[in-house]
Amino acid sequence: MARIAGVNIPTQKRVEIALTYIHGIGRTKARKICGTVGIPDERRVNQLTEDEVMRIREVIDRDHRVEGDLRREVGMNVKRLMDLGCYRGLRHRKGLPVRGQRTHTNARSRKGRARPIAAKKK
Repeated sequence: MARIAGVNIPTQKRVEIALTYIHGIGRTKARKICGTVGIPDERRVNQLTEDEVMRIREVIDRDHRVEGDLRREVGMNVKRLMDLGCYRGLRHRKGLPVRGQRTHTNARSRKGRARPIAAKKK
């Protein structure tokens, strides 16, 4: 099992797909990394040599912000918005959708489970 950027990537998958298990690397970046290192598309992780794994690590460390650094940066950006008290920061603070989605219905993933309201007395 190859370990890149502190993440164990799956060995049976293609390199392009396995790199997406690293936070901050999607399909496009993974394709770009494979092109830079010179790994063919159909190559699997268990077929990589130690040299190729080292080159992938170097490219990721040099050119991309991933895992802990990226999570810290995103967290700091959200915290900055909340400290400013701007609209987006208030929405983050309240746990509501930030980007203009409706909240009358839906938004359950952001708001959490629906809590029933006590029955109305007659």
